[in-house]
Amino acid sequence: MPNGADSIAPCPAAASLNPPVFLSSLANAQAPKPVAVYPSKAELLACLPTELTKINPVKAWGSLAMSLGVSALAYGLGTMIPLQLSAAPLWLLYAVITGTVAGGCWVIAHECGHRAFHPNPRIEAVVGFLLHSLLLVPYFSWQRSHAVHHANCNHLEAGETHVPPRSDSSSGRFVDGARRQLGQRLYGVASLFTHLVLGWPLYLMFGVAGGEEYGSPTSHFTTAAPFRNGGRHLFPDSCRRLMVISNLGLLAMVAALVWASIHFSLARVLTVYGLPYLVINAWLVGYTWLQHTDTDIPHYSSRDWNWAKGALQTVDRPYGPVLNLLHHGIGSTHVCHHINPKIPHYNAWRASALLKKRFPDLVRYDSTPIHRALWRVATRCTVVSRRGIDGGFFYEPTSSN
Repeated sequence: MPNGADSIAPCPAAASLNPPVFLSSLANAQAPKPVAVYPSKAELLACLPTELTKINPVKAWGSLAMSLGVSALAYGLGTMIPLQLSAAPLWLLYAVITGTVAGGCWVIAHECGHRAFHPNPRIEAVVGFLLHSLLLVPYFSWQRSHAVHHANCNHLEAGETHVPPRSDSSSGRFVDGARRQLGQRLYGVASLFTHLVLGWPLYLMFGVAGGEEYGSPTSHFTTAAPFRNGGRHLFPDSCRRLMVISNLGLLAMVAALVWASIHFSLARVLTVYGLPYLVINAWLVGYTWLQHTDTDIPHYSSRDWNWAKGALQTVDRPYGPVLNLLHHGIGSTHVCHHINPKIPHYNAWRASALLKKRFPDLVRYDSTPIHRALWRVATRCTVVSRRGIDGGFFYEPTSSN
């Protein structure tokens, strides 16, 4: 498959597609900025020479060794923290630090899913499968759904993650009603909790925030009823065998956690493994949420969507040198990742520079500090309605607090 192709591969291989966006400060954005001209898909892909997809084994394995090594050290320190209420501050610090550094393992597994880690697909699949199973993620099922996400970025019907409800839909009326009843601040707190704490397991189990055409619910663990009722099948029949393998990996990890609970204690497993697990999931959802959501980022229905238009709705944000090191730049080079996800993270910085040079008005970067951007998205991005000359559906403006 050529680099950047947007056909969705069967489960074993995750297709590599996504999109870029407008260079703009989103801090006070209220109205959509109409787009005059979008480049073609070929023009976008031509910006990034194929040499950028070349895998450097030293850098690839070195990145994995760093993430695994720092994570193992952090988890090891957790085994020495006493199980006492007085140690609660230590446990909180442990959870934040360990969950943050272990997020790098998630990113490497994500690269495996895009065929950007190792030239041998079998080795790559084993690495991705083991890493994601350790983090209780069904690797091959996720690989398939993530390919769908890349092929249909910001598509209201066919999109796969963080698809907003329309204001005139039943879910849209419910969400908007909840925001009005709770008030903007309380709604923002509730939105942060549901996204960062509950969002990932709800997505894996029930397909929450998926596109309209896949039906509701969908599941990464089974295609049996009632998880197969949409106009499109998120997981076609060709995915069933690999879905089973994914589930077996999770069962093996759950069995290991049960054994550890018996051998040590349930409290020890919940603190050493469970607390960082919540933080890892929060980083994962937080990154994805901020990469594809803000007050002036449109979504498109089938009538107006195309790959380039959808691809140009991704945001690079300033995570700083420490997080960019630990998480391999996933939040600061995401635009180029959606143009060609087969580019390894260590080449993504050069790819980002090339994109910005070629399309300075189309590569979206928001300099807003992350915590402020997260609060803005949580409080002001609720439901979408059609606005603008290009048929985009934008989040309805709300009063800012």
